[in-house]
Amino acid sequence: MRLERKVDVPVYDLSLIRGIWEVRVKKQRQRQKKEQERMEQSALTRIEQQWQYRIYCKTLKTSERNQLHRYLERTSMTDVPTCSEAEQQNQTDQQDQKDPDQNKLIFQLNGDRWSDFPRELQWMTYLREWHVRGTKIRQLPDYLALFTQLTVLQIPQNAITELPPEIGKLTELRELNVSYNRLSRVPPELGNCENLERLELTGNHNLSELPFELSSLKQLVHLDIAENRFVSIPICALRMSSLQLLDLSNNCLTDLPQDMDRLEQLVTLFVHKNNLSYLPQCLTNVSTLKMIVVSGDQLTCIPTKLCSNPDIKFIRLYDNPANAEKKKKKKKKEDEEKKEKNKRRRWREARQEEVKDSREKEFIEAYVSSLQDRDTVPYSTTKVSISCLL
Repeated sequence: MRLERKVDVPVYDLSLIRGIWEVRVKKQRQRQKKEQERMEQSALTRIEQQWQYRIYCKTLKTSERNQLHRYLERTSMTDVPTCSEAEQQNQTDQQDQKDPDQNKLIFQLNGDRWSDFPRELQWMTYLREWHVRGTKIRQLPDYLALFTQLTVLQIPQNAITELPPEIGKLTELRELNVSYNRLSRVPPELGNCENLERLELTGNHNLSELPFELSSLKQLVHLDIAENRFVSIPICALRMSSLQLLDLSNNCLTDLPQDMDRLEQLVTLFVHKNNLSYLPQCLTNVSTLKMIVVSGDQLTCIPTKLCSNPDIKFIRLYDNPANAEKKKKKKKKEDEEKKEKNKRRRWREARQEEVKDSREKEFIEAYVSSLQDRDTVPYSTTKVSISCLL
């Protein structure tokens, strides 16, 4: 006779296991962070910086070296050794009048002749703002973390492919604009910039999600992720409690979440140029909402409270029928070409990368801003493109 053997298998609560695992991961990250801080405070880093500075001073002319030293005197880099000639010159310059713009120091770089940041920038850690536009720069410098006083980082229309994790050390940052670059992801360390008030990520190539760690940006009032490949609203965006403007236009959205009323301070919402067929009823619960911009071509279901509320400017944008027909023909032609050239599609797409243009977005923003001062808005608006041959 065969004996049956019973085996008791313990079943645990998966949420408890997950909680234990998250605590271990958190402790490991804290240990890594402490080790990194210890390395940064190490004397080896300062010694290397001092030698790099001395070597760089040797390559400069006397006037350039003196000017650089005057800039460095306004910073907190007291541990950096200075050249004797520059020190003598600085003693005389201290008697001169002070710079009236000392509290607002700005670095500007424009033009496609730049493919990298200038070397002397690493010594100008006193800077408060960076404005870099229209260059061929592909990555931010390794010494970015040294600019702890940076409040504005404007780097649109470049060729930047990624944001380094060190950007999380810019804790004083209030504005970040990385529009019209080549980002495919955003580092979770950006969530450490808890003073951030304005974040613009418009027109990147393969950006389709934002890390959950950005939920800690509780002071963010302006989030612009238009002209990307988002198929849904990032979860972190719904947890940004101070958000007043949310631009999701020109993405791949098919619906909006039913808990959008979590954005209790939302004033302006851009959702045009998506695949939306309806708007959720929860938007009527947002008492601060003053303007909604949608595409009227596919939208069939709209809460009456939204479109009839006199306090809300409800703007419908319709595409030009001629342009819509052209788009259909163009899409059909592209589909045929993709079928024929499927094997070579990947590397050809890399070469024939679409260069995104900000002119259309600027036009829409200018038009919408002109409607803000009106008492009433038109029921719908059709965009007409006109080209002139001179």
